[in-house]
Formats: sequence, C-alpha cells, structure tokens
Amino acid sequence: MKKLYLPALFCLVMLGLMGARSLAGESKQEALKAAEQWLALIDMKEYGLSWENAAELFKKAVTKAQWEKSIKAVRPAMGDLISRRVKSETYANSLPGAPDGEYVVIQFSTRFTNKKSAIETVTPMKDPDGKWRVSGYYIK
Repeated sequence: MKKLYLPALFCLVMLGLMGARSLAGESKQEALKAAEQWLALIDMKEYGLSWENAAELFKKAVTKAQWEKSIKAVRPAMGDLISRRVKSETYANSLPGAPDGEYVVIQFSTRFTNKKSAIETVTPMKDPDGKWRVSGYYIK
C-alpha cells in the first residue's frame, strides 16, 4: 500500500516544483520587460519619468529630486547606449535590506560610447498592485 502512495506523492512534488519553476520563469520574463522599459527611460534621459515609473520601495527610499541629481551625476558621462545584453537573472523572495517579496536581480553587460564595458544591475520587484517595477539600480 505504501508503494502506491510514494509514486503519487513523488509526482505531486515534481508537478509542484515544475509549477514553481514556471511561475519563476514567467516572473523573470515580466521583470525583464519592466527593467528594459525602465532602462529605456534612463537612456532617453527621462530621469524624472523613471522615478515616477519605479516601485513604491524605490520612491520611499529616494525623492524624485534626489534621484534626478544622483543619476545626472553618473549616467550622462557614460554617453549613449551602444548595446545591452542580459548577463544573468536571479529570482528571489528576499534581498538584504529589503522587505520580503518577489524580486528579480538582473545584470546587463552594457556598452556606452564613453564606457566600453559596464555592468548594470536592475532589480524589479512585484509591487502590491501586482505590477513589476524597478526597485533598485546600480551601474559599475
């Protein structure tokens, strides 16, 4: 009798794991789309609009004026975007210094006219309304 339950339990566990992977995969796709749309605003020098389209966590951490001042001090010196490709995507439910939630940490290998090799780290999160928005940005 136990042998009948073990294969069934194994199948249920495997289906659950496959479902979780599928959800994480869908989340990564949605997060990547949100990150790319947000980065397009940065590339167009629409810094205020990028703040307006960021996650609530982002907006609580930095004012619009602070964000514009910070990004203007760094991003224009890089020059125009030449290329940007995804280097890695990592799904997470918790990140240091952030509340638990759904996050995708995305690293892009990016080339600019004045910076031939940069790594942009963009962290979209699922906001309370269910939409993916950028909660963090770092360029190195």
